[in-house]
Amino acid sequence: MELKDKNLYYVGGVVRDEILGLPSLDIDYCYEGDAIKFAKSRGLNIIKENPDFGTVRVFFEEQEIDIASTRTERYPKPGHLPVVEQIGCPLIDDLKRRDFTVNAMAKNTLSGEIYDYFDSQKDLKSKKLRVLHKNSFIDDPSRIIRGLKFLARFGFELDIETKVLQEEYLENINYDMSYHRIKKELRESFNLNSDKLLQKFINEKIYKLLSPEQAIPEIKGSAEALVNLVKIHNPWIVYAGLFDLSTLELTKDEADIIGAFDNLKTVSFESEWGLYRMFSGCPLESVILWGLVREYDLAYHYLKSLRQIKPSVTGNDLIKLGVERGKLYKEIFDFLAEEKLKNPELTKEEELELIKSKYL
Repeated sequence: MELKDKNLYYVGGVVRDEILGLPSLDIDYCYEGDAIKFAKSRGLNIIKENPDFGTVRVFFEEQEIDIASTRTERYPKPGHLPVVEQIGCPLIDDLKRRDFTVNAMAKNTLSGEIYDYFDSQKDLKSKKLRVLHKNSFIDDPSRIIRGLKFLARFGFELDIETKVLQEEYLENINYDMSYHRIKKELRESFNLNSDKLLQKFINEKIYKLLSPEQAIPEIKGSAEALVNLVKIHNPWIVYAGLFDLSTLELTKDEADIIGAFDNLKTVSFESEWGLYRMFSGCPLESVILWGLVREYDLAYHYLKSLRQIKPSVTGNDLIKLGVERGKLYKEIFDFLAEEKLKNPELTKEEELELIKSKYL
């Protein structure tokens, strides 16, 4: 059973995806009026209210649903987060504050009628991204990165006028902006793992949003191919980490990836063992970044082959051999790893014999 009302609408991406015949990642509801009052009047199971933004979360039919009131916003400072101006405005005024026309449609939950005030369906058909007003990127520069997400997901391109507005903004960037939003859009866009997206990020100079002084990396090979070799937790940083991220608030894991990458930049390897030993202690994302700007084939070789080579002997095996815990453990495992690189076919029994002959 669906939640329906004459003033309740599906809005944004869910309408876009339905028209495209695609499954939607999220379902957004918008109530023309006060969503909190609506939820209370219907006796819905309210989990959380946010009166400042006119949003309410309810538990309905075994799932949590967020319902937003129609609202207008204004930007006190360009590039910063907006503030709510009016809650309960007409639907068209709420849709005007969206990023692109393709995301500015609504579908009535009761009648099924689609409300398209901005020729959004025409833009969908032609696969064009068009902003709703000329100050769109000035208000929220993260929309420039958001456009990359729609390129990767749907193959959309900027229409001519929107492309001009983007180019004009990137030539005169206001760096007093919400970098929290910039990071959010980078994470969502680059998590889609696309070399094409990265090239567009570079070719259209979108990287300039991160800070005024940005070096353009010379990329040695396919980032996508390296990412597909391993399972990583921060795929976005494999792309964005090629640039200066000092304006972003990074988590400890993200900062460790960048730190390890910086340390690797000046490192050279004379043997497979040197390569294995250095990379074994690094986050995989750092190895990928190093490969993209230094030695692509070496990084590929490590990620595809060398990192799979590990001794079969364990700490418990050393205890059974009578080896006391301590620094010798590391020396033994380093020795075994080097021998295993020379001969990946070594069995566990042969590894144990090597330990006995060298250390016991």
